[in-house]
Order: sequence, then C-alpha cells, then structure tokens
Amino acid sequence: MSAGHPLWQLVLFRLRGFIREPEALFWVFAFPLLTSLALGLAFRNQALPELAVAVADGPEADALTAALDAVDGLTASRMPEAAGRDALRRGKAALVLVPGTPPQLVVDPQREEGRTARLMTVDALNRLKGRVDPVAPRLQEVTEPGSRYIDFLIPGLLGFGLLSSSLWGLGWAIVQLRMGKLLKRLVATPMKRAHFLLAFLLSRSLLSLLEIVFFILFARLLFDVRMAGSHLAFIGLGLFGSLSFGGLALLIVVRAKTSEAANGLMNLVTMPMMLLSGVFFSASHFPGWMQPLIQALPLTALNEGLRAIMIDGAPLAALWPQSLILGAWGFLSFLIALRYFKWL
Repeated sequence: MSAGHPLWQLVLFRLRGFIREPEALFWVFAFPLLTSLALGLAFRNQALPELAVAVADGPEADALTAALDAVDGLTASRMPEAAGRDALRRGKAALVLVPGTPPQLVVDPQREEGRTARLMTVDALNRLKGRVDPVAPRLQEVTEPGSRYIDFLIPGLLGFGLLSSSLWGLGWAIVQLRMGKLLKRLVATPMKRAHFLLAFLLSRSLLSLLEIVFFILFARLLFDVRMAGSHLAFIGLGLFGSLSFGGLALLIVVRAKTSEAANGLMNLVTMPMMLLSGVFFSASHFPGWMQPLIQALPLTALNEGLRAIMIDGAPLAALWPQSLILGAWGFLSFLIALRYFKWL
C-alpha cells in the first residue's frame, strides 16, 4: 500500500486526531500506569492479612486463644462475648468463638474472611482435641450491618461521587460559559465575582443534597446498608465536602479557556484521589511515608468521616479533624480562585 493511498491517509488522520486529544492520551497511557503504580505501592509488600478471631470468656478460653493464635493466618484475642460480637459488627473480627461443649462459632456468612476463619478455626479445634474425624461446632450465622465490604464501599463511592459531580458539574459549566463567550458579556454588569462564584457553589450544594439523600435510600433499599449514626450529621458532612470540592473545582478552571485544558486538569486531580483516598480499599495499605500526604487529601477526610458516622455512629463533633481539612481545602481554594478569576 503506497503512502498516498486513501486508506493510509485516513489512518494517519485518525492517529493525528488521537494524539491531539490530551484526555485520550491520558486514559490510554497514563491512567493504566498510575493505577498500576498506586496498587503496586499499596499491596506489593503485603503478606496475606491475618484474620482476627475473638475468643469469648469462658471455660478453656485461654487454651483456645493460645491454640488459635499459633495458627498461621489467625490472630486470637480473649474478650467478653459482647465485646467480641461488637468487634464482629465493626469488622474488627472475622469470627467469634464462644467456648463450650461443643464450642459455638459466630460468623457473618456474607464475609469471605468469615468463611475462611471458620474453616481454619474448626481445623485448629479438631487438632487441639486430637481428633481425626472432624466434629463441627455449633454455628450461629449472623449478618452484621457495618461489617460487610458493601458497608465500607458505599461511603467511599458517595465521597467520590460528590468529588466528581462537583468538579465536572461545576467546573465544566464555567468552562462552557467561557468558551461560549458568555462570560465576556458579564464584564459590563455590576455583578461581583464573589457573588458569581458563590452562586455556583450554593447551587451545586443543593444538587449534592439530593445526591446524598438518594444515595442513602439507594444503599438502604438495595443493600440494607444502615446508618449507625445521625442522618443529619451524615448529610451535613457530605454537604461540607461538596462545598470543599466546589472550591477546588473553581480553582482548577479559574483560568482554563478550553475544554481540553479543563479536562486534563480535572483528571489530574480526580485520579490520584480516587486511587489514594480509600474509595475501594483502605488507604492504610499504602506505605507509611505516603500517609501524611494521603491523610491531607480532602477526599480521604470525607471518606473517613462518612464511614465513621455510617459504620461506627460517630457524632459530628468528633470529626473536627476531617472537617478542618475539608474547610481548609475549600476556603483556600475559593480565595485563590476569586483572586485570579477573570471574565475574559
């Protein structure tokens, strides 16, 4: 096929168009590399996590605790039965062992680590008794709201949703106004820049309110995700996070004049926080030297706060560190955006 062939020229035309689109280059090349790098840092040096077993006080509790603690992959702790059940509810324990004849296992069948801990515990109990033929202990299956992966995932998805809707909904709207030359027409009006930008923030917060309420209802009806804390505290923190992300969105697009530039900047902000801020897995998986940076991210603060309210029932007053981080990001971003915002 000659270089002047129409098919070859069309192929070159499409390749040139692809190269000229920064967002396409990002998703094809940069995003897979960044994702691999983040997940590699999080999990490359981690052995299989040990499963926590709570041994309730009772006959032979000390011997059972020692036997289970000696099993590779298990870590056992003795505590009152009520404390063990609470640890199971909070996801701090994979299984509760209640001594007796026969012993009782309390496990959440919906949790994979619970099923694994059950098999390992039964095997350890039989070896402790010197039994060759397995004797199954009494089994109590409970589904503990707050201890499932979906309970961990829902607040993270909501936090990421608020970040995305604020950045793309608010930031993109301003870029479209600038590209359509509509901002130029506002130069001659007595409108203040602060009022203009605040209107975007407040309108976005109203939409975020609907988003949060819908998400709560969706999670409750479809996945039985329950709210351990106050609904008002959960909604209030979500709105505060939305305002913080709104300030960040204004800062990102304050000088962006094209959709390509805005798209690249928003991806540059969104992707690292999606990977680092504990949306899909705990941020504690990352190395210690990264933790100060991760904990300073606004999405990390929002996700941790939402989980504390939904899973642990934390009051809003106890979340002042997360609120301080969100407030600092939002307030400073808004001030800088206001300082450098131009109608033209």
